[in-house]
Amino acid sequence: MPSTRLRPLVRFSPLVAAVILLPAGFAMAAPHDDVLLSQGKPVVTSTVESATYAGSRAVDGNGSTRWASVEGADPQWLRIDLGQEATFHRVVLTWEAAYAKKYRIEASDDGVNFTTVTSVDDGDGKTDDLTGLSGHGRYVRFVGLTRGTSYGYSFYEMQVYGLNDSAGDTTPPTTPTGLAAGDTSATSITLTWNAASDNVAVAGYDILRNGTVVGSSASPTYTDMGLAANTSYSYTVRTRDTAGNLSPASAPITVQTKTGGSGAFILAAAGDIAEQCTASDSNCVHPKTAKLVQQMNPAAVITMGDNQYDDAHLSDYTKYYAKTWGQFKSITHPAPGNHDTYDSPKYNGYDTYFGSVAAPNGKRYYSWDMGNWHFIALNSDDYMTHDDFAPDDSGADQLAWLKQDLQNNTKGCVAAYYHHPRWSSGDHGDNKDSIELWNLMVSNKVDLVLNGHDHDYERFNPQDANGKADANGPVEIVGGSGGADLYPLHSKHATTAKLLSTYGVLKLSMTDTTFQTQLIGVDGKTLDSSPTYTCHK
Repeated sequence: MPSTRLRPLVRFSPLVAAVILLPAGFAMAAPHDDVLLSQGKPVVTSTVESATYAGSRAVDGNGSTRWASVEGADPQWLRIDLGQEATFHRVVLTWEAAYAKKYRIEASDDGVNFTTVTSVDDGDGKTDDLTGLSGHGRYVRFVGLTRGTSYGYSFYEMQVYGLNDSAGDTTPPTTPTGLAAGDTSATSITLTWNAASDNVAVAGYDILRNGTVVGSSASPTYTDMGLAANTSYSYTVRTRDTAGNLSPASAPITVQTKTGGSGAFILAAAGDIAEQCTASDSNCVHPKTAKLVQQMNPAAVITMGDNQYDDAHLSDYTKYYAKTWGQFKSITHPAPGNHDTYDSPKYNGYDTYFGSVAAPNGKRYYSWDMGNWHFIALNSDDYMTHDDFAPDDSGADQLAWLKQDLQNNTKGCVAAYYHHPRWSSGDHGDNKDSIELWNLMVSNKVDLVLNGHDHDYERFNPQDANGKADANGPVEIVGGSGGADLYPLHSKHATTAKLLSTYGVLKLSMTDTTFQTQLIGVDGKTLDSSPTYTCHK
């Protein structure tokens, strides 16, 4: 719950306030011709006190909104992704009452390995204008070490001033070479090429199918999905740099998909979706992920719980979720999460908004079929003993139903989805409360398991009941990247194929006998592609 303590909206002097409110160009009448780099850029934080105090509030240019970490815990951090590498000379922190007595400003090229740019050991809660810095990197991070109060850390704005490395860059990157086809199925083609170069930095690649851009990738590989069987396609690739310069297109290749793969269809999936914000806020993510779903044109949409934040009242569903992901309501097959219980009575917003589609048998767990696939939506809240709200029952009825449903299934491929993952390298970590569900997936040769809860993306290689690599086990994907504030990552598992702290939507390409997955980022780039898996049965 948000803190009820009173906090001043502005705690610095009128003179300082006047300076802060001046246009950035005027305020920066200083060496280097620096510009404000941080405003409106993506932010990741160690914690947030509540959704009202999200990290994005610290870079929105609004002096009355703020980021706040959880109370009473050290250390805490806030990381800004500048979008490209830059040199920065100045950082301004406009503190709220909960200030840092000791903290560091750090920089990183990759968002993982940071170096200290400057340290403050005597913070007093006044506006900190740190000048004369020599920081360089794509990511800038505030790390609070010692709190100045009993609360957490909170500031209205963190402003980073400097120059992008690509400022004034008009030189295009090199043209990709070596374009070739890799794994090819009846519905997908994997492309690879040699990495291009640029005088500053390569930002990514555009992929063109039959002359039209169909996707982009941050790395020199891309899997084109949802294709027709036994059909030829022409491909080229071009390079884009951080200044927006484009290379000429590569030499074209022609690739033909394989015969077979009947019953092909595309699904879109994500969990942890709608914060209490709308498209009018440039930092609001769920309108952006909804656009990705629209572009996929899926046959159905799957949600893996926590569809609405923070307390999932019907009024919140109507005001936020309904205006973005709600456009797909008629084809959505939802599952509930723990935030869907944060209502009185529990699940009232979830039950009322989704209606009978979320409980076709009168329960919040059900199954449905499409093509040769059997899909199972479960309510993992029933098994969680560690959440603030205890489960309503032991889940024994749901478990008995699940065993019978798996036994009755006649489809050749099976996917299950529910909120709490058994395995996770995210902030919540492995969930022992999900053991019984996972073991049933393994013993019944379920092919794919989708989860949320941890606000990140993680794709695992097939695993057995003990989390060991096993080609006969399910592929688990944590896709809690639909729009809620991201969580920090921890050491990845031995079976982790890809782990990302990012927003995006899962694109699932299914046939009667196979499946393949991609994570599509909010910028439209393909951030991860799985192999093509053949169903176990």
